[in-house]
Amino acid sequence: MIDIKLVRENPNEVKKGIAAKGFDPDTVDDVLALDAKRRKLIGELEELRAKRNEIAKAGKVSAEGKAVKEAIKAREPELAKTEEELGRTIAQIPNLPSKDAPVGKNEKENVEVRKWGTPRKFDFTPKDHLELGKALGILDFDTGAKVAGSQFYFLYREGALMELALVRYAFDLLAREGFVPVITPDVAKSRYYLGTGYMPRGNEAQTYTLEGEDLGLIATAEVTLAGKHADEVIPEGNLPFKYIGYSHCFRQEAGAYGKYSKGLYRVHEFTKAEMFVYCAPEESEHMHQLLLSMEEKIYQGLGLPYRVLEMCTGDLGAMAARKFDIEAWMPTRGEYGEVTSTSNCTDYQARNLNIRVRRKGGAVGYLHMLNGTAIATSRTPLAILENYQNADGSVNIPEALQPYMGLKVIKRE
Repeated sequence: MIDIKLVRENPNEVKKGIAAKGFDPDTVDDVLALDAKRRKLIGELEELRAKRNEIAKAGKVSAEGKAVKEAIKAREPELAKTEEELGRTIAQIPNLPSKDAPVGKNEKENVEVRKWGTPRKFDFTPKDHLELGKALGILDFDTGAKVAGSQFYFLYREGALMELALVRYAFDLLAREGFVPVITPDVAKSRYYLGTGYMPRGNEAQTYTLEGEDLGLIATAEVTLAGKHADEVIPEGNLPFKYIGYSHCFRQEAGAYGKYSKGLYRVHEFTKAEMFVYCAPEESEHMHQLLLSMEEKIYQGLGLPYRVLEMCTGDLGAMAARKFDIEAWMPTRGEYGEVTSTSNCTDYQARNLNIRVRRKGGAVGYLHMLNGTAIATSRTPLAILENYQNADGSVNIPEALQPYMGLKVIKRE
């Protein structure tokens, strides 16, 4: 959540920032009114409790003492109700955008930062990944729908091996860069998926919840990696923490997303290798660029042409102050499609989860938290199948994956 002190001291700055994200600036006024009411009630209760203590010291039972006791009894639940309402309301204020984030209303105003690689020109009509995967016998949405419902799938033979190879490729690359490999649970308590911004209800709903349990299936290992250090105070000298986490990811993906959402591009379950960083606030911009550079290194290693986009303020979402996407070239779309994202959430998630840093001088404050996709094993195989296909329907395996798969080409026997 946002710092209440910032809202009190710079309400116009906060209003400007959240309006740039497309959120309601009037929420700031609601927060200030509830905060003022809360502080007034706290002051009144402190005075009443001091008065009660004076009366108790006198050792006399009096009408005044009874009146003070009743007044305390009335105000305590009012304070609790006000604090609860304040918590709900301030949670509606998003993280403020970075001053470096481009201002814009929606994804159409995102800014292209750079491109890498040249999209392949085919001397035959390329097939889409669904047609290729089915013909090669490695991708099966029909059985997925039969067993689990639409937008689920089975992988066979080289399809299964490619998923495992991609994860190991990313893990090996990032471990060499000092990231600690982690396998996390695929479920988390509500505190952690809510604290990282994954809602189980409403228009932005993503999380599948488990009936009768305070648990949800995670949409990304960001959730579990963020929860790992909840309620901790971390010595400054121990930072940064850099993790590469493995998990399955579950997303409701309700609603219509257009013609390019078929197949592997938008599914309910996939495997992901996720980078996550905890650092001191002054390090977070450097760490954000590091995460982006790791994503680029991964996709350059796979030989997939891509472009880097910076999200404008209106496309940042609630948690991120600054965000970059990598979009890989997808031949049958004739355009780029998102394969990774990296966000600097500054201290917003850390406040939600109470994660702080202790400075060498003894001062304690909230640290910064960042996340970035290393590999999502749905969209990356999509891009590989389409970019590396041959006229006979076979698919070459990127050189970086060949040692993991023990193969150079996928073809139907």
